[in-house]
Amino acid sequence: MKLSPGWLLSLTLLLPAGLSAQSKKPLDHSVYDGWQSIGTKTISNNGKWVAYTITPQEGDATLVVRNLDNRQEMTIPRGAAPVFTEDSRYVVFSIKPFFKDVRQARIKKKAPDQMPKDSMGIMLLGGEKSIYMPVANVKSFKTPEKGSGLLAYLIDAPKTDTAKGGKKTAAPKDGADADEDTPGRPSGAEAGHLVIMNLRTDAVDTVKNVTSYTLNKPGTKIALVVNPPKKDSLAQAGVWLWDVQSRKADTLSRGQGTFARFAFDEKGQQLAYAGSRDSAKAPQKFFSLYYFNTGQDSARIAVSPGTPGMPAKWHVSDDANINFSKNGTALYFGTAPVAPPKDTTIVDFEVAKVDIWHYKDDYLQTMQLKNLTRDLNKSYAAVYFPAARENRMVQLGNLDLETFVQLDEGNAPYGIGYTDKEHRIAMQWTGNTAKTAYLVNVRTGERKLIKDNLLGYFYPSPQGKYLMWFDLPAGEWFTYDIAGGTTRSVSKGLPVKMVDEEMDMPDYPRPYMPSGWLEGDRYIYLNDRYDIWQVDPTGKTAPVMITQGLGRKTRTELRYVKLDREERFFKPKQTLLLRAFNDSTRYGGFYSLQLGGKKGPEQIVMGPYSYLAPEKAKDANVYTFQRQNYVASPDVYAGANIATAERLSAINPQQASYNWGTAELFSWTTYNGKTTEGIVYKPEDFDPKKKYPVLIYFYEKLTDGLYSYQPPAPTPSRLNISFFVSRGYVVLAPDIRYETGRPGKSAYDYIVSGAEALARQPWIDKDNMGIQGQSWGGYQVCYLITATPMFKAAWAGAPVANMTSAYGGIRWESGMNRQFQYEHTQSRIGATLWEKPELYIENSPLFHLPKVTTPLAIMHNDADGAVPWYQGIEMFTGLRRLGKPVWMLNYNNEAHNLIHRQNRKDIQIREQQFFDHFLKGAPAPQWLKNGVPAVEKGRNWGFDY
Repeated sequence: MKLSPGWLLSLTLLLPAGLSAQSKKPLDHSVYDGWQSIGTKTISNNGKWVAYTITPQEGDATLVVRNLDNRQEMTIPRGAAPVFTEDSRYVVFSIKPFFKDVRQARIKKKAPDQMPKDSMGIMLLGGEKSIYMPVANVKSFKTPEKGSGLLAYLIDAPKTDTAKGGKKTAAPKDGADADEDTPGRPSGAEAGHLVIMNLRTDAVDTVKNVTSYTLNKPGTKIALVVNPPKKDSLAQAGVWLWDVQSRKADTLSRGQGTFARFAFDEKGQQLAYAGSRDSAKAPQKFFSLYYFNTGQDSARIAVSPGTPGMPAKWHVSDDANINFSKNGTALYFGTAPVAPPKDTTIVDFEVAKVDIWHYKDDYLQTMQLKNLTRDLNKSYAAVYFPAARENRMVQLGNLDLETFVQLDEGNAPYGIGYTDKEHRIAMQWTGNTAKTAYLVNVRTGERKLIKDNLLGYFYPSPQGKYLMWFDLPAGEWFTYDIAGGTTRSVSKGLPVKMVDEEMDMPDYPRPYMPSGWLEGDRYIYLNDRYDIWQVDPTGKTAPVMITQGLGRKTRTELRYVKLDREERFFKPKQTLLLRAFNDSTRYGGFYSLQLGGKKGPEQIVMGPYSYLAPEKAKDANVYTFQRQNYVASPDVYAGANIATAERLSAINPQQASYNWGTAELFSWTTYNGKTTEGIVYKPEDFDPKKKYPVLIYFYEKLTDGLYSYQPPAPTPSRLNISFFVSRGYVVLAPDIRYETGRPGKSAYDYIVSGAEALARQPWIDKDNMGIQGQSWGGYQVCYLITATPMFKAAWAGAPVANMTSAYGGIRWESGMNRQFQYEHTQSRIGATLWEKPELYIENSPLFHLPKVTTPLAIMHNDADGAVPWYQGIEMFTGLRRLGKPVWMLNYNNEAHNLIHRQNRKDIQIREQQFFDHFLKGAPAPQWLKNGVPAVEKGRNWGFDY
């Protein structure tokens, strides 16, 4: 019998169960698609409504809208991406097409315009029974960020334009368009019809042939780009400004063109955008900055290639964001050199295609090619002052100062410029670059050096009074007073470290990042491992531990949770929500802390759970979050008190029918005398009188996930823990700490000692233990089987086999060289290949393959962007040459971690068959016994026994 891709539903009939009769059935591969998770989750501003999506791994999602007052729910099949309006009166959402319809369309290879389309739903909230109005073929929708009563959405234009209903909008009145010239035809998005709904009056207007639309924050204006077809000679192309109250449009720029990067000011009265009148076929395009203010007849060109202050042969970049300062007095945009025209005289097949690598290049050719589009679209900061008395631009960045950061939301007279020029080559072996910071005068462009060659992180204060940075070699936080020009260390006198206390890589330890600043940039709040410190950036007042030592005393990490997306700083006496995680118990929870108060942190809730995605209603003290542990799915909760919040969702009820499992901490002493811990997962029907086969899954530190839910899912190549536990395996997930220069030996000390400690339990079958790891875990799998015959089967995903060849390899996803990994980060050699060649050989499995006795399965894919797949080939061919049992899976054109679901499903089945065969004595499938010849590829998957 041959198995086709339809094997999945019937596979459990082919796989040996190996289990006695029991009240609950084991998980099988057919459960994946229906297993649910929470997708989008949001709460209305008034705290009375919560919306969330329940999403199966494969299939149609469901949107739930719940009234927290009366507990009534409305479910919308296939609903997605819910957005509450600012006034909490409506919720607007997408409605996806049926999964089965999309699947059939893909099978039939339909063109994009023939694929099933999204719809939109609009639900009025607060009535006795909430109902929603569906709208078909909606490409996108928007509501104002701070206003209410407006909804705009773009629909596909009908094949034959017979739009009915609503007001048919005439072309807007003409303005004196000073920028009119010979029009070209723009390239860009396909046009649709924009529907503008006033949710207060039910008025509806339609504007045809719209390619882009942007709402101002108050919801009073909409900027539109209108691009009618050539055959419609009466329609008017250009940029329109729609007034919501009058339901009329004015012309800002008349005629065809390419217009992009629309930005309103905070009040919604000023508008700016980039535009070009050049044809899409023009050899060069020149963009200008257009500016409009209330009272003008039309938009005017504020900045163009010839404007004073614009560098020669530069223009406005249409790839750079445009934004007004918060106070509206400055308009920030980007400029760039004009791209040279394409040389049309070159005959493509007559010229060489070659990449020239040069040792003085800032970046390797692989990085240059990977970032080619980004570099071609690179822009440099500039500012325009639109006031009539100024009306001028200032260039702020250039080729020597690529990055510019606005201060105080663009209101400050200064900004910060950064560059890592002259330090980029070293990225090859350090993994990062030193940076230099300048204070840039926004009105003149003048620069003042602040900090040269910093290896660390810059962190401007929210109101622009200070630039703070962390110096990695010094291990300290510093502040620079922008007004006074003075620099000081603000963490030097603290009695605890501000850096990662558990760092075990051969590099400078990273800092615990700050929680935030107090209003007026009065204080900065720094984190140590457990607690939070209030620090004066001027150094005049002594630091204060505002958590009063509770964190370190109880080994509880306390971290601020930002609940207001617009919050820039703390207010005096503000009550902070702190996320809590206990290092000893792994309990999760929350504390509250009032700034300036005397009580210190007050516990809200702590327990054997982890908490996800906390949110607070903007205008009410109502919270929503998710809570989970190994047994409980991450359901949605909501309420005024986090500790007593009501559970709203109940996903995965089918779990109760399956033999699930438990998770607990397990500790032991390693071979180097250290005490460590791991998670032991046991089947729900665990019987201490039985013997269980063991799988050990590892990476670095995993016990922080003790209370994480592990859904049965086809994984990218990691161990599907809940699946194997359900089917009668015990799983150990150990923590590992590493010694520089001995990563392989460190893995051995922790993992093998843990396996031996576990094997001493009477319920462990010590003769049937296997190991599994992906990426760094895959490397450790390969090393371990050269160091011990203890394991009966091993599975390695994307492993490094030979550090000497991997050292000079390329991470193809980024184009970076891999040397930094060995000298400074995860691979932990701590020296170059020439300084310590013996360490590279000692830690490379390839050089010790004659010692291997364990059967090994490898997954390594030909499009791996992190570990070159020839590493898997070296491991495979070495073992094959020695006559050792080894298999390798190459999922074609797949990444380091599997992306495509069909491949994830495939590898889960093979992984189960592999371990069941070697650890449970199940028959070997065809792919294990004989392989699958290339001539049978795509017809025979080798799953048969």
